[in-house]
Amino acid sequence: MPALFIGVFMAALDTAVIAPAIPALREAFAIDHREAGLLMVVFILCSLSSTALLANLGDRHGRRPVYLGGVACFALGSLIIALSPSYWMVLLGRAVQGIGAGGIIPTASAVIGDAVPQRERGRALGLIGAIYGMAFVLGPPLAALLMLAASWHWIFLINLPIAALVLVLAARSLPRADRRAMHAPLDRAGIVLVVLGLAALVLGITQFADGFFGLRLWPGFLLAAALLLVLLLRVERRAAAPMIPLSLFAKRQLTTTYVLTLGAGFGMGGVIFLSSIAQLAHGVEPRQAGFVLLPLVLCSMAGSMGAGRALNRLGPRRLILLGFAMLALGYALCALLGFGLWFFLLATMPVGLGVGIVVGGALRSIAIDEAPAAQRGAAQGLINICTSIGTLLSAAVVGAVADLGGGGAHGFAIGYLGLAALMLLMLLATLRLRAQGAAPPLSSHESARA
Repeated sequence: MPALFIGVFMAALDTAVIAPAIPALREAFAIDHREAGLLMVVFILCSLSSTALLANLGDRHGRRPVYLGGVACFALGSLIIALSPSYWMVLLGRAVQGIGAGGIIPTASAVIGDAVPQRERGRALGLIGAIYGMAFVLGPPLAALLMLAASWHWIFLINLPIAALVLVLAARSLPRADRRAMHAPLDRAGIVLVVLGLAALVLGITQFADGFFGLRLWPGFLLAAALLLVLLLRVERRAAAPMIPLSLFAKRQLTTTYVLTLGAGFGMGGVIFLSSIAQLAHGVEPRQAGFVLLPLVLCSMAGSMGAGRALNRLGPRRLILLGFAMLALGYALCALLGFGLWFFLLATMPVGLGVGIVVGGALRSIAIDEAPAAQRGAAQGLINICTSIGTLLSAAVVGAVADLGGGGAHGFAIGYLGLAALMLLMLLATLRLRAQGAAPPLSSHESARA
Protein backbone atom coordinates (compact mmCIF):
# COMPACT_ATOMS: atom_id res chain seq x y z
CA MET A 1 0.00 0.00 0.00
CA PRO A 2 2.77 2.59 0.67
CA ALA A 3 4.20 1.90 -2.80
CA LEU A 4 0.80 2.64 -4.36
CA PHE A 5 -0.20 5.58 -2.20
CA ILE A 6 3.11 7.45 -2.47
CA GLY A 7 3.05 7.04 -6.27
CA VAL A 8 -0.49 8.41 -6.48
CA PHE A 9 0.50 11.28 -4.17
CA MET A 10 3.44 12.16 -6.44
CA ALA A 11 1.26 12.29 -9.56
CA ALA A 12 -1.46 14.32 -7.79
CA LEU A 13 1.06 16.68 -6.19
CA ASP A 14 2.50 17.64 -9.55
CA THR A 15 -0.95 18.58 -10.79
CA ALA A 16 -1.41 20.80 -7.74
CA VAL A 17 1.97 22.59 -7.92
CA ILE A 18 1.84 23.55 -11.60
CA ALA A 19 -0.51 26.52 -11.04
CA PRO A 20 1.80 28.33 -8.55
CA ALA A 21 4.73 27.61 -10.88
CA ILE A 22 3.15 29.23 -13.95
CA PRO A 23 4.13 32.86 -13.10
CA ALA A 24 7.76 31.80 -12.61
CA LEU A 25 7.76 29.81 -15.86
CA ARG A 26 6.24 32.77 -17.73
CA GLU A 27 9.02 35.00 -16.46
CA ALA A 28 11.77 32.46 -17.11
CA PHE A 29 10.75 31.68 -20.72
CA ALA A 30 8.96 34.92 -21.71
CA ILE A 31 5.67 33.20 -22.63
CA ASP A 32 2.12 34.56 -22.67
CA HIS A 33 -1.02 33.21 -20.99
CA ARG A 34 -2.05 31.12 -23.99
CA GLU A 35 1.32 29.38 -24.19
CA ALA A 36 1.27 28.82 -20.41
CA GLY A 37 -2.10 27.09 -20.79
CA LEU A 38 -0.40 24.43 -22.92
CA LEU A 39 1.26 23.13 -19.74
CA MET A 40 -2.06 21.67 -18.62
CA VAL A 41 -3.38 20.76 -22.09
CA VAL A 42 -0.28 18.73 -23.00
CA PHE A 43 -0.29 16.91 -19.66
CA ILE A 44 -3.99 16.01 -19.85
CA LEU A 45 -3.77 14.99 -23.49
CA CYS A 46 -0.81 12.64 -22.95
CA SER A 47 -2.23 11.27 -19.70
CA LEU A 48 -5.57 10.41 -21.28
CA SER A 49 -3.95 8.97 -24.39
CA SER A 50 -1.65 6.67 -22.43
CA THR A 51 -4.25 5.48 -19.89
CA ALA A 52 -6.04 2.97 -22.15
CA LEU A 53 -2.79 1.56 -23.57
CA LEU A 54 -1.07 1.13 -20.21
CA ALA A 55 -4.21 -0.34 -18.63
CA ASN A 56 -4.39 -2.87 -21.49
CA LEU A 57 -0.71 -3.75 -21.07
CA GLY A 58 -1.28 -4.24 -17.35
CA ASP A 59 -4.11 -6.66 -18.08
CA ARG A 60 -1.93 -8.53 -20.58
CA HIS A 61 1.43 -8.67 -18.80
CA GLY A 62 0.80 -7.80 -15.15
CA ARG A 63 0.44 -4.58 -13.17
CA ARG A 64 3.93 -4.51 -11.67
CA PRO A 65 5.99 -3.61 -14.78
CA VAL A 66 3.39 -1.06 -15.91
CA TYR A 67 3.35 0.67 -12.52
CA LEU A 68 7.17 0.71 -12.30
CA GLY A 69 7.38 2.04 -15.86
CA GLY A 70 4.79 4.75 -15.16
CA VAL A 71 6.66 5.99 -12.09
CA ALA A 72 10.00 5.96 -13.94
CA CYS A 73 8.49 7.81 -16.90
CA PHE A 74 7.01 10.44 -14.58
CA ALA A 75 10.41 10.96 -12.94
CA LEU A 76 12.08 11.29 -16.36
CA GLY A 77 9.57 13.96 -17.39
CA SER A 78 10.24 15.86 -14.17
CA LEU A 79 13.98 15.79 -14.85
CA ILE A 80 13.48 17.04 -18.43
CA ILE A 81 11.42 19.99 -17.17
CA ALA A 82 13.96 20.93 -14.49
CA LEU A 83 16.85 20.89 -17.00
CA SER A 84 14.96 22.48 -19.91
CA PRO A 85 16.80 25.25 -21.79
CA SER A 86 13.61 26.26 -23.65
CA TYR A 87 9.87 26.27 -23.14
CA TRP A 88 9.31 23.61 -25.79
CA MET A 89 11.50 21.26 -23.75
CA VAL A 90 9.29 22.04 -20.76
CA LEU A 91 6.29 20.95 -22.80
CA LEU A 92 8.12 17.79 -23.82
CA GLY A 93 8.75 17.06 -20.16
CA ARG A 94 5.06 17.63 -19.36
CA ALA A 95 4.16 15.19 -22.15
CA VAL A 96 6.47 12.52 -20.68
CA GLN A 97 5.03 13.19 -17.22
CA GLY A 98 1.51 12.77 -18.62
CA ILE A 99 2.37 9.44 -20.24
CA GLY A 100 3.73 8.19 -16.93
CA ALA A 101 0.75 9.49 -14.93
CA GLY A 102 -1.60 7.58 -17.25
CA GLY A 103 -0.16 4.33 -15.89
CA ILE A 104 0.04 5.18 -12.18
CA ILE A 105 -3.48 5.74 -10.83
CA PRO A 106 -5.49 3.15 -12.86
CA THR A 107 -2.81 0.53 -12.21
CA ALA A 108 -2.77 1.32 -8.49
CA SER A 109 -6.55 0.83 -8.34
CA ALA A 110 -6.31 -2.43 -10.32
CA VAL A 111 -3.62 -3.75 -7.96
CA ILE A 112 -5.94 -3.03 -5.04
CA GLY A 113 -8.65 -5.02 -6.82
CA ASP A 114 -6.24 -7.92 -7.39
CA ALA A 115 -4.48 -8.08 -4.04
CA VAL A 116 -6.76 -6.57 -1.37
CA PRO A 117 -9.62 -8.61 0.14
CA GLN A 118 -13.07 -7.33 -0.84
CA ARG A 119 -13.87 -6.18 2.67
CA GLU A 120 -10.80 -3.92 2.74
CA ARG A 121 -11.04 -2.51 -0.80
CA GLY A 122 -13.35 0.38 0.06
CA ARG A 123 -10.98 1.74 2.69
CA ALA A 124 -7.97 1.42 0.35
CA LEU A 125 -9.76 3.09 -2.58
CA GLY A 126 -11.07 5.81 -0.27
CA LEU A 127 -7.52 6.54 0.84
CA ILE A 128 -6.54 7.14 -2.79
CA GLY A 129 -9.18 9.89 -2.93
CA ALA A 130 -7.96 11.29 0.38
CA ILE A 131 -4.37 11.34 -0.91
CA TYR A 132 -5.56 13.42 -3.87
CA GLY A 133 -7.05 15.93 -1.43
CA MET A 134 -3.90 15.97 0.69
CA ALA A 135 -1.79 16.68 -2.41
CA PHE A 136 -3.97 19.66 -3.32
CA VAL A 137 -3.67 21.03 0.24
CA LEU A 138 0.10 20.64 0.44
CA GLY A 139 0.93 21.39 -3.21
CA PRO A 140 0.55 25.20 -3.44
CA PRO A 141 2.30 26.07 -0.14
CA LEU A 142 5.06 23.55 -0.89
CA ALA A 143 5.58 25.08 -4.34
CA ALA A 144 5.69 28.58 -2.84
CA LEU A 145 8.21 27.47 -0.21
CA LEU A 146 10.48 25.82 -2.80
CA MET A 147 10.43 28.88 -5.05
CA LEU A 148 11.16 31.14 -2.07
CA ALA A 149 14.06 29.00 -0.82
CA ALA A 150 15.50 27.98 -4.21
CA SER A 151 13.86 28.20 -7.65
CA TRP A 152 10.99 26.77 -9.70
CA HIS A 153 13.26 23.92 -10.87
CA TRP A 154 12.98 22.27 -7.45
CA ILE A 155 9.21 21.93 -7.81
CA PHE A 156 9.99 19.20 -10.34
CA LEU A 157 13.31 17.94 -8.97
CA ILE A 158 11.58 16.97 -5.73
CA ASN A 159 9.79 14.24 -7.69
CA LEU A 160 13.08 12.38 -8.23
CA PRO A 161 13.68 11.17 -4.64
CA ILE A 162 9.95 10.44 -4.26
CA ALA A 163 9.98 8.35 -7.45
CA ALA A 164 13.14 6.54 -6.32
CA LEU A 165 11.46 5.60 -3.04
CA VAL A 166 8.35 4.37 -4.87
CA LEU A 167 10.43 2.29 -7.29
CA VAL A 168 12.30 0.59 -4.42
CA LEU A 169 9.10 -0.14 -2.48
CA ALA A 170 7.18 -1.31 -5.54
CA ALA A 171 10.00 -3.54 -6.81
CA ARG A 172 10.12 -5.26 -3.44
CA SER A 173 6.43 -5.59 -2.66
CA LEU A 174 4.13 -5.50 -5.70
CA PRO A 175 2.96 -8.94 -6.80
CA ARG A 176 4.52 -10.33 -9.93
CA ALA A 177 2.45 -11.33 -12.96
CA ASP A 178 0.86 -14.76 -12.80
CA ARG A 179 2.05 -15.55 -16.32
CA ARG A 180 -1.45 -15.36 -17.78
CA ALA A 181 -0.39 -12.87 -20.44
CA MET A 182 -2.69 -12.68 -23.45
CA HIS A 183 -1.46 -14.26 -26.66
CA ALA A 184 -3.76 -12.24 -28.93
CA PRO A 185 -1.95 -9.55 -30.95
CA LEU A 186 -1.89 -6.01 -29.59
CA ASP A 187 -4.77 -3.90 -30.90
CA ARG A 188 -2.62 -1.40 -32.82
CA ALA A 189 -5.54 0.10 -34.75
CA GLY A 190 -7.39 0.61 -31.47
CA ILE A 191 -4.37 2.35 -29.95
CA VAL A 192 -4.14 4.81 -32.84
CA LEU A 193 -7.87 5.56 -32.84
CA VAL A 194 -8.01 6.02 -29.06
CA VAL A 195 -5.05 8.42 -29.09
CA LEU A 196 -6.38 10.43 -32.05
CA GLY A 197 -9.95 10.49 -30.74
CA LEU A 198 -8.96 11.65 -27.27
CA ALA A 199 -6.59 14.22 -28.75
CA ALA A 200 -9.38 15.66 -30.90
CA LEU A 201 -11.79 15.66 -27.93
CA VAL A 202 -9.34 17.34 -25.53
CA LEU A 203 -8.39 20.00 -28.08
CA GLY A 204 -12.04 20.61 -28.93
CA ILE A 205 -13.04 21.03 -25.29
CA THR A 206 -10.06 23.15 -24.26
CA GLN A 207 -10.50 25.45 -27.29
CA PHE A 208 -14.26 25.82 -26.77
CA ALA A 209 -13.86 29.08 -24.87
CA ASP A 210 -10.61 30.32 -26.44
CA GLY A 211 -9.43 30.16 -30.01
CA PHE A 212 -6.37 28.15 -30.98
CA PHE A 213 -3.76 30.84 -31.67
CA GLY A 214 -6.52 33.12 -32.94
CA LEU A 215 -8.50 30.41 -34.80
CA ARG A 216 -11.86 28.92 -33.80
CA LEU A 217 -11.14 25.26 -34.51
CA TRP A 218 -13.14 23.56 -31.74
CA PRO A 219 -16.13 22.51 -33.93
CA GLY A 220 -13.78 20.68 -36.28
CA PHE A 221 -12.00 18.96 -33.40
CA LEU A 222 -15.28 17.79 -31.84
CA LEU A 223 -16.58 16.54 -35.19
CA ALA A 224 -13.33 14.64 -35.74
CA ALA A 225 -13.64 13.12 -32.25
CA ALA A 226 -17.19 11.91 -33.04
CA LEU A 227 -16.12 10.33 -36.35
CA LEU A 228 -13.12 8.65 -34.72
CA LEU A 229 -15.40 7.27 -31.99
CA VAL A 230 -17.67 5.64 -34.60
CA LEU A 231 -14.64 4.14 -36.33
CA LEU A 232 -13.22 2.94 -33.00
CA LEU A 233 -16.45 1.09 -32.18
CA ARG A 234 -16.30 -0.76 -35.50
CA VAL A 235 -12.64 -1.70 -35.03
CA GLU A 236 -13.04 -2.81 -31.40
CA ARG A 237 -15.95 -5.14 -32.24
CA ARG A 238 -13.61 -7.12 -34.50
CA ALA A 239 -10.42 -6.99 -32.41
CA ALA A 240 -9.30 -10.20 -30.67
CA ALA A 241 -8.04 -8.24 -27.64
CA PRO A 242 -9.61 -4.77 -27.95
CA MET A 243 -7.98 -1.71 -26.42
CA ILE A 244 -11.42 -0.69 -25.07
CA PRO A 245 -13.33 -3.92 -24.28
CA LEU A 246 -16.88 -3.19 -25.44
CA SER A 247 -18.09 -6.15 -23.39
CA LEU A 248 -17.73 -3.91 -20.33
CA PHE A 249 -20.62 -1.79 -21.62
CA ALA A 250 -22.88 -4.83 -21.96
CA LYS A 251 -23.50 -4.71 -18.20
CA ARG A 252 -25.95 -2.04 -17.06
CA GLN A 253 -24.11 -1.73 -13.76
CA LEU A 254 -20.85 -0.79 -15.50
CA THR A 255 -22.47 1.43 -18.15
CA THR A 256 -24.27 3.38 -15.41
CA THR A 257 -21.01 3.59 -13.45
CA TYR A 258 -19.19 5.23 -16.37
CA VAL A 259 -22.03 7.73 -16.89
CA LEU A 260 -21.88 8.59 -13.19
CA THR A 261 -18.09 8.89 -13.39
CA LEU A 262 -18.51 11.45 -16.17
CA GLY A 263 -20.91 13.32 -13.86
CA ALA A 264 -18.42 13.04 -10.99
CA GLY A 265 -15.84 14.65 -13.25
CA PHE A 266 -18.30 17.48 -13.90
CA GLY A 267 -18.72 17.90 -10.16
CA MET A 268 -14.96 17.96 -9.58
CA GLY A 269 -14.32 20.38 -12.46
CA GLY A 270 -16.83 22.86 -11.05
CA VAL A 271 -14.45 23.58 -8.18
CA ILE A 272 -12.16 25.47 -10.57
CA PHE A 273 -14.21 28.69 -10.66
CA LEU A 274 -15.20 28.87 -6.98
CA SER A 275 -12.22 31.10 -6.23
CA SER A 276 -13.46 33.42 -9.02
CA ILE A 277 -16.80 33.83 -7.21
CA ALA A 278 -14.89 34.59 -4.00
CA GLN A 279 -13.03 37.39 -5.78
CA LEU A 280 -15.91 38.82 -7.83
CA ALA A 281 -18.74 38.55 -5.31
CA HIS A 282 -17.01 38.69 -1.94
CA GLY A 283 -13.97 40.90 -2.53
CA VAL A 284 -11.26 38.32 -1.78
CA GLU A 285 -7.80 39.39 -2.97
CA PRO A 286 -6.36 37.25 -5.80
CA ARG A 287 -3.31 36.34 -3.70
CA GLN A 288 -5.61 34.99 -0.97
CA ALA A 289 -8.11 33.24 -3.24
CA GLY A 290 -6.40 29.86 -2.89
CA PHE A 291 -7.04 29.84 0.87
CA VAL A 292 -10.78 30.13 0.24
CA LEU A 293 -10.82 26.51 -0.96
CA LEU A 294 -9.16 25.07 2.15
CA PRO A 295 -12.50 24.14 3.85
CA LEU A 296 -13.56 22.43 0.62
CA VAL A 297 -10.32 20.45 0.29
CA LEU A 298 -10.34 19.35 3.94
CA CYS A 299 -13.96 18.21 3.59
CA SER A 300 -13.01 16.36 0.41
CA MET A 301 -10.33 14.43 2.28
CA ALA A 302 -12.77 13.63 5.08
CA GLY A 303 -15.41 12.56 2.56
CA SER A 304 -13.01 10.20 0.78
CA MET A 305 -11.80 8.52 3.96
CA GLY A 306 -15.27 8.35 5.51
CA ALA A 307 -16.82 6.92 2.35
CA GLY A 308 -14.07 4.31 2.14
CA ARG A 309 -14.76 3.16 5.69
CA ALA A 310 -18.54 3.11 5.16
CA LEU A 311 -18.48 1.46 1.73
CA ASN A 312 -19.00 -2.13 2.91
CA ARG A 313 -21.64 -1.15 5.45
CA LEU A 314 -23.75 1.13 3.25
CA GLY A 315 -22.92 -0.13 -0.25
CA PRO A 316 -21.73 2.03 -3.15
CA ARG A 317 -25.24 3.00 -4.32
CA ARG A 318 -26.17 4.81 -1.11
CA LEU A 319 -22.81 6.55 -0.92
CA ILE A 320 -23.03 7.79 -4.51
CA LEU A 321 -26.56 9.08 -3.88
CA LEU A 322 -25.26 10.97 -0.85
CA GLY A 323 -22.30 12.34 -2.81
CA PHE A 324 -24.38 13.78 -5.66
CA ALA A 325 -26.91 15.16 -3.15
CA MET A 326 -24.09 17.02 -1.37
CA LEU A 327 -22.77 18.37 -4.68
CA ALA A 328 -26.21 19.59 -5.76
CA LEU A 329 -26.79 21.28 -2.39
CA GLY A 330 -23.32 22.83 -2.23
CA TYR A 331 -23.29 24.25 -5.77
CA ALA A 332 -26.81 25.64 -5.34
CA LEU A 333 -25.73 27.42 -2.13
CA CYS A 334 -22.55 28.73 -3.76
CA ALA A 335 -24.74 30.40 -6.41
CA LEU A 336 -26.43 32.52 -3.70
CA LEU A 337 -24.32 35.66 -3.76
CA GLY A 338 -26.01 37.92 -1.22
CA PHE A 339 -25.07 36.24 2.07
CA GLY A 340 -21.41 37.15 2.48
CA LEU A 341 -18.08 35.37 2.51
CA TRP A 342 -18.69 33.19 5.57
CA PHE A 343 -21.86 31.77 4.04
CA PHE A 344 -19.90 31.06 0.86
CA LEU A 345 -17.17 29.24 2.82
CA LEU A 346 -19.83 27.11 4.53
CA ALA A 347 -21.44 26.43 1.15
CA THR A 348 -18.18 25.02 -0.25
CA MET A 349 -18.06 22.37 2.48
CA PRO A 350 -20.85 20.11 1.10
CA VAL A 351 -19.17 20.49 -2.31
CA GLY A 352 -15.96 19.12 -0.79
CA LEU A 353 -17.79 16.26 0.90
CA GLY A 354 -19.58 15.41 -2.34
CA VAL A 355 -16.40 15.45 -4.42
CA GLY A 356 -14.62 13.27 -1.86
CA ILE A 357 -17.43 10.72 -1.93
CA VAL A 358 -18.07 10.46 -5.68
CA VAL A 359 -14.42 10.41 -6.76
CA GLY A 360 -13.38 8.18 -3.86
CA GLY A 361 -13.79 4.43 -3.76
CA ALA A 362 -17.48 3.79 -4.50
CA LEU A 363 -17.45 4.03 -8.31
CA ARG A 364 -14.06 2.32 -8.58
CA SER A 365 -15.25 -0.54 -6.35
CA ILE A 366 -18.20 -1.20 -8.68
CA ALA A 367 -15.82 -1.35 -11.65
CA ILE A 368 -13.56 -3.77 -9.76
CA ASP A 369 -16.46 -6.03 -8.74
CA GLU A 370 -18.25 -6.06 -12.09
CA ALA A 371 -15.31 -6.29 -14.52
CA PRO A 372 -13.63 -9.66 -15.23
CA ALA A 373 -10.24 -9.98 -13.55
CA ALA A 374 -8.54 -10.06 -16.95
CA GLN A 375 -10.08 -6.66 -17.83
CA ARG A 376 -9.77 -4.97 -14.44
CA GLY A 377 -7.08 -2.55 -15.61
CA ALA A 378 -9.13 -1.49 -18.64
CA ALA A 379 -12.17 -0.95 -16.41
CA GLN A 380 -10.16 1.30 -14.08
CA GLY A 381 -8.62 3.13 -17.03
CA LEU A 382 -12.11 4.02 -18.29
CA ILE A 383 -12.88 5.47 -14.84
CA ASN A 384 -9.91 7.82 -15.23
CA ILE A 385 -10.80 8.74 -18.81
CA CYS A 386 -14.43 9.54 -17.96
CA THR A 387 -13.43 11.57 -14.91
CA SER A 388 -10.93 13.64 -16.90
CA ILE A 389 -13.37 14.26 -19.77
CA GLY A 390 -16.06 15.33 -17.31
CA THR A 391 -13.64 17.72 -15.60
CA LEU A 392 -12.66 19.32 -18.91
CA LEU A 393 -16.29 19.62 -20.02
CA SER A 394 -17.27 21.19 -16.70
CA ALA A 395 -14.59 23.86 -16.92
CA ALA A 396 -15.53 24.67 -20.53
CA VAL A 397 -19.31 24.74 -19.98
CA VAL A 398 -19.33 26.69 -16.70
CA GLY A 399 -16.86 29.19 -18.15
CA ALA A 400 -18.95 29.60 -21.31
CA VAL A 401 -22.18 30.08 -19.33
CA ALA A 402 -20.45 32.66 -17.12
CA ASP A 403 -19.28 34.56 -20.21
CA LEU A 404 -22.79 34.51 -21.70
CA GLY A 405 -24.09 35.85 -18.38
CA GLY A 406 -21.77 38.84 -18.53
CA GLY A 407 -18.55 37.36 -17.19
CA GLY A 408 -19.09 38.59 -13.62
CA ALA A 409 -20.30 36.96 -10.43
CA HIS A 410 -23.87 36.79 -11.74
CA GLY A 411 -22.73 34.79 -14.77
CA PHE A 412 -20.91 32.29 -12.57
CA ALA A 413 -23.99 32.02 -10.33
CA ILE A 414 -26.06 30.97 -13.36
CA GLY A 415 -23.39 28.42 -14.29
CA TYR A 416 -23.38 26.92 -10.80
CA LEU A 417 -27.17 26.68 -10.67
CA GLY A 418 -26.98 24.69 -13.91
CA LEU A 419 -24.26 22.52 -12.39
CA ALA A 420 -26.45 21.87 -9.34
CA ALA A 421 -29.27 20.75 -11.65
CA LEU A 422 -26.89 18.37 -13.43
CA MET A 423 -25.86 16.87 -10.09
CA LEU A 424 -29.54 16.21 -9.35
CA LEU A 425 -29.82 14.39 -12.69
CA MET A 426 -26.81 12.28 -11.70
CA LEU A 427 -28.53 11.52 -8.41
CA LEU A 428 -31.54 10.18 -10.33
CA ALA A 429 -29.25 8.20 -12.65
CA THR A 430 -27.67 6.58 -9.57
CA LEU A 431 -31.01 4.86 -8.91
CA ARG A 432 -30.24 2.65 -11.92
CA LEU A 433 -27.43 1.04 -9.96
CA ARG A 434 -28.19 -2.31 -8.40
CA ALA A 435 -28.36 -2.19 -4.62
CA GLN A 436 -25.52 -4.26 -3.20
CA GLY A 437 -25.41 -5.93 0.14
CA ALA A 438 -22.60 -5.91 2.63
CA ALA A 439 -19.36 -7.59 1.72
CA PRO A 440 -18.96 -11.21 2.82
CA PRO A 441 -16.93 -11.87 5.97
CA LEU A 442 -13.20 -12.40 5.60
CA SER A 443 -11.93 -15.95 5.30
CA SER A 444 -9.01 -16.95 7.50
CA HIS A 445 -6.65 -16.64 4.50
CA GLU A 446 -7.98 -13.16 3.64
CA SER A 447 -7.70 -12.10 7.28
CA ALA A 448 -4.02 -13.05 7.27
CA ARG A 449 -3.43 -11.11 4.04
CA ALA A 450 -5.32 -8.05 5.37
